This record gives sequence, C-alpha cells and structure tokens, in this order.
Amino acid sequence: MSKTEHNEVILQVKNLRQYFRLGRKGIVKAVDDVSFDVYKGETLGLVGESGSGKTTTGRSIIRLYDPDGGEVYFEGNRIDGPMDKKTKKLLTKNMQMIFQDPQASLNGRMTVGDIIAEGLDVHGLYTSKQDKMKKVYEMLETVGLNREHASRYPHEFSGGQRQRIGIARALILDPKIVIADEPISALDVSIQAQVVNLMNELKKERD
Repeated sequence: MSKTEHNEVILQVKNLRQYFRLGRKGIVKAVDDVSFDVYKGETLGLVGESGSGKTTTGRSIIRLYDPDGGEVYFEGNRIDGPMDKKTKKLLTKNMQMIFQDPQASLNGRMTVGDIIAEGLDVHGLYTSKQDKMKKVYEMLETVGLNREHASRYPHEFSGGQRQRIGIARALILDPKIVIADEPISALDVSIQAQVVNLMNELKKERD
C-alpha cells in the first residue's frame, strides 16, 4: 500500500538508541540512531544480518526494553519515556508483538483459550465469560484453527499452529500496529508461506 493511500503516520521512530552494558566497561550498541515512519495500512520491513538489532528495535518500541535515547511516537503520543496510565493503556491495547519462537513465547501451563484471552482479561474487553469465549473462538477460526483447540495446551500443537496461536493472541485486541519479530523463521518452509499469506489477508481485512 502506497503512502499516498494512507498519509497518516501511526508510528514515528526518531534516532532510537538502545545500549546494553556488559560488566563495568563493556557496552554493546544494539541499536544506534535508527529512524523511520510507519504509515497506517503499510507493512515496513527491517532487513539486516543476525545481531544487527532488528529484534531489539521492536522490543524497544513496544517497551519490553526502555530505550536509552531517541524518541518514539505512537499516534502522536510519545511512548519512549515515562508514561501515564492512559498512554500505557493506549500502547498495550493498540500495539502488539508476534514473537520469533512460538514455543518460547507461549505459557505451557495455560490453555490456548486462556493465552489468547489474556489481553481481554487485562483490559476488561468482554461483558461475560460467554462473550469472552465467543471472541476467542472467532479469533481461533480467523487464524485457521478451531474452537476445540481452546481447551488444549501449546505442547499439543505443531510449530506452525503455535505461531497461529501467537498471531491470535496479538490480534484479539484489534491492535492498530503489529510488530512481527521474524514470525516465520522458526517454522518449516512448507508452513512459512501459509503464515505469511494469513498475515497479509489479516492486514487487508483490518487495515
């Protein structure tokens, strides 16, 4: 989708910096002076060799890490520094992440239904347990699974299915932006195209 179709900048990153200290003197400059804009409806890809800071950039934007420098704006709200409750709630509801390793990112002690519904629980986005499970079932079907899968646990699924669960968890809050950290690299080649096609379809449907 071209920028002329959607001129609204939804995410703005200016001179982002993320350093990690190793011991007393060592510093790893994982992200150093990174800037870009993401427009509504656009897919932006960060390309680079392993260890070049792609994952760290995503984690810093979504505040799994606290950036060391630079500025990050989401819908005009600055989110790189201290945030009030309103801004934090805006961020956690409207920005979600799909992680690289579907096995490591899913809690093995929780059922798939509970994993997907976690965001609904945090934000109170349902009127009853029946309403919550209806949303979970709909999201499972959206990503190519079925409602019977809600009562199972992550270890009962293949890698591709676990990644679909991760996508369902990210999308159930209907976020405005999704950060996907190499979401197909841990999957078999035969499954990779299915997941990419699914994400492209969901992007078209949800803008």
